[in-house]
Amino acid sequence: MNALIELKNVGYQVKDKTILSNINLKINAGTKTTFVGPSGAGKSTLARLIARMISYTSGSITYKGKEITNYEPTLYRRKVSYCFQQPTLFGNTVRDNLNFPFVVRKEKPDQERIIQALKSVNLSANFLDMGVTELSGGERQRVAMLRNIIFHPDILIIDEVSAGLDADNKKIINHLINGINKKGVTILQITHDESEIKNAQNIIKMNSGKLVQ
Repeated sequence: MNALIELKNVGYQVKDKTILSNINLKINAGTKTTFVGPSGAGKSTLARLIARMISYTSGSITYKGKEITNYEPTLYRRKVSYCFQQPTLFGNTVRDNLNFPFVVRKEKPDQERIIQALKSVNLSANFLDMGVTELSGGERQRVAMLRNIIFHPDILIIDEVSAGLDADNKKIINHLINGINKKGVTILQITHDESEIKNAQNIIKMNSGKLVQ
């Protein structure tokens, strides 16, 4: 099986400081991989490299057999989507955020699809016209996640998205993640949450900028 994402001898250095070194990794389509390790181990840096938010300084990363730097950045980020720990919403309303994936594809927003997406994370259609500043932390995270997956990416990278959420919000977020994984979306998850680690399919440990065998 050809890997969906493959890293070969990947390194990342800032001036004379080595952040990541000699990372070799294959990620197959449809899998769910959980990255664990202490703070500062390099997990988020690795995720940002795969998401092409920063550029590796050595080695290569390929997506579907092609170096990621050879893809047009906007198109690549539609295929490889990154969810931050601290969700960033823009515009004025929830509707602005959930219309956005359609707008950038030059499509008319599908309101029924948007409403069904909201229902999938226990939010009603009434939330569409709610101001983004009125939302709780858990609601903000759910809306941010929906914006990333209303069009399914090939790969969803989730960086500590459940950190700081209460048990109910955490359950809703994890149900959403597992649901799209079952539909074929490849998941790369960074977490310190013991319950998420306990239920992980495939765990990769990191420490001091390296993979731990």
